[in-house]
Amino acid sequence: MTLKATEHLAADAAGLARAAALLGSGGLVSFPTETVYGLGADARNDRAVAGIYAAKGRPSFNPLIVHVPDLDAAERFVIFNREARMLAQAFWPGALTIVLPVRDSAGISKLVTAGLDTLAIRVPDHPVAQGVLRAFGGPVAAPSANPSGRVSPTTAAHVLSGLSGRIDAVVDGGACAVGVESTIVDCAGSPRLLRAGGLPSEAIEACLGKALEAGPISDDHAPKAPGLLTSHYAPRGAIRLNATVPEQREVMLGFGPVAGDLSLSESGDLTEAAAHLFDCLHRLDAMGAERIAVAPIPDHGLGRAINDRLKRAAAPRPA
Repeated sequence: MTLKATEHLAADAAGLARAAALLGSGGLVSFPTETVYGLGADARNDRAVAGIYAAKGRPSFNPLIVHVPDLDAAERFVIFNREARMLAQAFWPGALTIVLPVRDSAGISKLVTAGLDTLAIRVPDHPVAQGVLRAFGGPVAAPSANPSGRVSPTTAAHVLSGLSGRIDAVVDGGACAVGVESTIVDCAGSPRLLRAGGLPSEAIEACLGKALEAGPISDDHAPKAPGLLTSHYAPRGAIRLNATVPEQREVMLGFGPVAGDLSLSESGDLTEAAAHLFDCLHRLDAMGAERIAVAPIPDHGLGRAINDRLKRAAAPRPA
């Protein structure tokens, strides 16, 4: 693709207005959410959405999440049932994406849904994301702002390192607080967990008063939601999971009592580990790490999301 000058916008009124203007003209704009930086385009504009796939090198069968500023806006694009509305009222704005039937009148590009009759939608809890959405006044499709399959960005510098010259602008809102993508729940039928993420599934189950059905580990042919490809979130180096000591020529990514060259959290704090995960993977890339050993992570709460990302990062890479 032809390279372009990528604007680095401040998170002020002028920056938000410029971001909205670029989105309105079919441009690609990255902005921070509480989870990771998204790469936004007008979700109704086929050419703009195709630009996301081109910039990221993303498989066209992998659907995108649409971001809107509030529940009222979401109602215009998807059909809510009782349980979905309960979750939206409890956790929006926040790190929860809900998959629901898309309205016939939604006007959402088929590239966003990857041909499915459902749409993944969420309301981000970040003032800059909210500012961009309200200034633009329409639905914004926004996967993570990184080359497909690579480490998700949690700072504007991460975005520029991967996509500079491929997108129109990035709005710099500082580091993301949560650090892993949103939890995805399919509410088109009985609520089903499709992806663990920034909102622990235990909180969702407490809200619903019942357990979530278990979703697919992966579906490389026609995933129902973003982030379900087996090899995903991958740094350049090969990853070995659940290691307590590094082998020869391995760089150690520690957690809690397992020390490392880098540590997700020396104190064993899962919230801190989630916030540091992608930044650590970026730093491992910058170090030129060819072999990476990762300490065991407890598989509960945010640990489930961290382990999900690490398993995908460690999966065999497509040829």
